[in-house]
Amino acid sequence: MKKLVSLIAVMSLSACASKESPKPIIDNSHQQLVVVVANDSNAIDATLYRFEKTAGSWQQQGQQHAVVLGRTGLAWGVGLHPAQPGQQKQEGDGKAPAGIFELGTAFGYLDSLQTNLSYQAMTANDYCIDVKGSPFYNQLVDKAQVGEDAVKDSSEWMRRDIYSQDNLYKKGIVVKHNPSNINGAGSCIFMHLWRAPSKPTAGCTAMTESDMDALLAWLDERKKPLLVSLTKAQYQQKQSQWQLPNLAK
Repeated sequence: MKKLVSLIAVMSLSACASKESPKPIIDNSHQQLVVVVANDSNAIDATLYRFEKTAGSWQQQGQQHAVVLGRTGLAWGVGLHPAQPGQQKQEGDGKAPAGIFELGTAFGYLDSLQTNLSYQAMTANDYCIDVKGSPFYNQLVDKAQVGEDAVKDSSEWMRRDIYSQDNLYKKGIVVKHNPSNINGAGSCIFMHLWRAPSKPTAGCTAMTESDMDALLAWLDERKKPLLVSLTKAQYQQKQSQWQLPNLAK
């Protein structure tokens, strides 16, 4: 009996040892982090930090600066992180998504920008579709390719200087929120220019043009940059588990 018990114990230990540890969300292939931290889930303002991995540890790059969030604060979005309990980002709720997200292409009104991200110069035909039920939901499309009917109810024309007479999308970055384009889970999330430090967005993260210029010039798609957006309490809770950097006081 003792031999049988010992054999079972050894087999159990071997089985446990053979199981692979869960792959970290932020692995060594990700060398740049944009970290946005708000005081709480209702805050419309936050602080942005830039980090780069050097010799295996996160080092802050430049000075942190102010950004604005959605008009109703933050709610959990759909990204690289596991599903979280609590309020979830929904279409039209005015919430910026919380969690960990890949950063996509840079975009804007100009022919080119100083950045090591891929860049798409927007035209009057470019839209991001925010219409629930659309087959193009949460996707950037060209009206000339998808047709007038596909974009007619979308409020996300990418040349806002033409249609809204503002420069909010003069320079920006696509946040890969809801990458599977789940209907109603939130669409067209960007980092872009702000109206003013007291003016929130519809669900994006916005900043001054000079801060955007510095961010764009620093970001490098070869370093697989990520955006981490959390409240202070969420950051403290997830810091060890998600291997997040220490923040300057």
